[in-house]
Amino acid sequence: MYQLFTDTDTDMNPSVAAKYGYKLISMPYSMEDGKEIYPYEDFKEFDYKTFYKTLREGALPKTFALSPQKYIEYFEPTLKEGKDILYVHFSSAMSGTFNAMNLAWRELSEKYPDRKLHTIDTKAITICSYAILCEIGDMAKKGATVEEIIEWAKTNIYKFAVYFFADDLKFFARSGRVSGFSAVMGGIIRIRPIIHINAEGQMVSVAKVTGRRKALNALVDYVAQLQDDIKSHPVIIGHADAYDLASELEQKLKEIYGNDLNTEIIAVNPTSGSHCGPDTVGVSFHAIHR
Repeated sequence: MYQLFTDTDTDMNPSVAAKYGYKLISMPYSMEDGKEIYPYEDFKEFDYKTFYKTLREGALPKTFALSPQKYIEYFEPTLKEGKDILYVHFSSAMSGTFNAMNLAWRELSEKYPDRKLHTIDTKAITICSYAILCEIGDMAKKGATVEEIIEWAKTNIYKFAVYFFADDLKFFARSGRVSGFSAVMGGIIRIRPIIHINAEGQMVSVAKVTGRRKALNALVDYVAQLQDDIKSHPVIIGHADAYDLASELEQKLKEIYGNDLNTEIIAVNPTSGSHCGPDTVGVSFHAIHR
């Protein structure tokens, strides 16, 4: 017996997590008052319009790694039930939170020596992790074992690509999480970097365009170049309070691949949105490689 876990940085919300059988670990952030906010614990639904409006008005949120004690609080009830844990999480290359998880597990493994913690690093975040989680969730619902899921993940997580553009580079400039672009240049002449997440789970700028329409077209071009069996897998479109742009991207893709293309538009979670900022738009899809 095992229990699926994931975290809110993967864009999972409680209803989708429940659909697939995941328990949700909340990744915190804070606004200017410094109070830590835990998504879906301190609020039931993410009001993305209000959150990103606050960022447009000048707020610069901060994000935090979890403490070992918080991981113990998340994991221990499942261990008490006699279940192992399969934690499918966002990229370990993007956060030190997994050091705390390892410390927590050292303590828990002494208390529950017969239980196991299995982890799958999606080498991604937000919509790319979300796409992988949905596939794993479907496998689990069909009765796949932990070993079967881990074996699938060894190669298949690299078959999900993600490309996106950031509208205001000051958020990424502050976090330092993306290599290969100049935030100052972007702020002055409205250059929008096209960013992807590589096989190491790191965000890298791969191109620069001017204007949102050119940025959308660039995303469509990357899908065309890299897509693999795209209609057999969901295409996830993410946005940071830019639904109209996300919908436009969806329409462009359906014009190419047909109206039966399985698409889903979701809002980027607030912890990740603290780094990308408002008006970010991206697409994740099944690909020949990242």
